[in-house]
Amino acid sequence: MENKEFTYKGMTINGFLALFLVLVIFALSIWCFVMADANPRFAILGVLLLLFFGINLNGFLKLEPNEAKVLVFFGKYSGTFFKTGFYWVNPLMSKKSVSLRARNLNPEPIKVNDKAGNPVLIGMVLVWKLEDTYKALFEIDSQSIAPVVTTTGRGGVVRSLSQAFENFVRVQSDAALRQVAGCYAYDNADSQDDLTLRSNAEEINERLVKTLNERLAMAGIHVTEARINYLAYAPEIAAVMLRRQQADAIIAAREKIVDGAVSMVKMALDKLKEEGVVDLDEERKAAMVSNLLVVLCGDEPAQPVVNSGSLY
Repeated sequence: MENKEFTYKGMTINGFLALFLVLVIFALSIWCFVMADANPRFAILGVLLLLFFGINLNGFLKLEPNEAKVLVFFGKYSGTFFKTGFYWVNPLMSKKSVSLRARNLNPEPIKVNDKAGNPVLIGMVLVWKLEDTYKALFEIDSQSIAPVVTTTGRGGVVRSLSQAFENFVRVQSDAALRQVAGCYAYDNADSQDDLTLRSNAEEINERLVKTLNERLAMAGIHVTEARINYLAYAPEIAAVMLRRQQADAIIAAREKIVDGAVSMVKMALDKLKEEGVVDLDEERKAAMVSNLLVVLCGDEPAQPVVNSGSLY
């Protein structure tokens, strides 16, 4: 999208110098009213000077670092003022303040369906900032969607542009998160892919940032970082999935126990044969293997039976 933002290049005066000149005009208007008794024309001149003084007060603007003023002259975009400090510009231009500072957004987790169709709760945190003031004010309807934060004495309203931008980012981040989450499974149990939401891989976060920037480019907003910070199964399937995870853990533990038991039985048989402790035929070996596996793989402690007679 074309960047239509440009820096204001119109007339600019140092704010303190302009303030001195405006105060001089105010003092002249007071002097004219004092001299009106001697000559009525001074009263007319005083009124004009006082009116000129009031108009010029609207020309002052003050900017802190990472702030900007969008200047509009009777509906025409005149540029964006970025200079930090105290200045005076054309008082007939309207001035809209915007912040260029980085901001965080941590929306509430949302329910989405992952690649396998399982409902999951997923949340993210992102860092964003305004980069193009023209797009932010004129490419989206930010001024009408801004919430009312206070009322003026003349019955008008003052709207918070920052809150409007945050609302826009919140809605678009919700859509982007749904889009990205639907491309990956919750974990490897639901998919053969190595990349899952639960792994919280850097590739997923990078894709999330890319998707967000594609959606927010129209508003002149740039996301510098986005990360998944909350992930869980939805309440309606959480209990079932927990039992499945427990079953998977039990199976994995059993496999490890069996592998270890087989290794120990083999080591015992080899040790008995090498040292000639006892000569076992195949039937006795099978019985010994069975007994050792029961002892090593059982959940409860084995109860030994002492055989003081023959081996049969």
